[in-house]
Amino acid sequence: MKKYEFIDHTADVGVKAYGKTLSECFEHAAVSMFDIITDSSRIESKGEYIINIESDDLEQLLVDWLSELLFLQSSRNIVFGEFHVNIDQNKSSLSSTVFGEEFDTSKHKSGVEIKAVTYHMLAISQHEPYYVQVLFDI
Repeated sequence: MKKYEFIDHTADVGVKAYGKTLSECFEHAAVSMFDIITDSSRIESKGEYIINIESDDLEQLLVDWLSELLFLQSSRNIVFGEFHVNIDQNKSSLSSTVFGEEFDTSKHKSGVEIKAVTYHMLAISQHEPYYVQVLFDI
């Protein structure tokens, strides 16, 4: 099973991320976001970060999750390459441990800057086949 695929869009970058579970879909959506920003396969797991989020619904949870990662990337110059996510669908909450390191221009290629995670075309399949779809404003 592929982790994700890009969706054609005129001005932004769309992603459809797949997984065996909804938690894995959220992980793969995060991988796709950092593959847009840089080559996530070159990111070492030097630092560990705990992220816990509670939202009104799963769609908001997805946007909040990716927005939090984007905030950490832009405010602390950190890129992430490994994600362990656990979602409680009943509470629309997420607990995660993410791993990454400081962005280093000599090691990490510069990709496309993501300005925001949007609600446009946002979709979540809560049953098999599991997937999430999100559009990034670039």
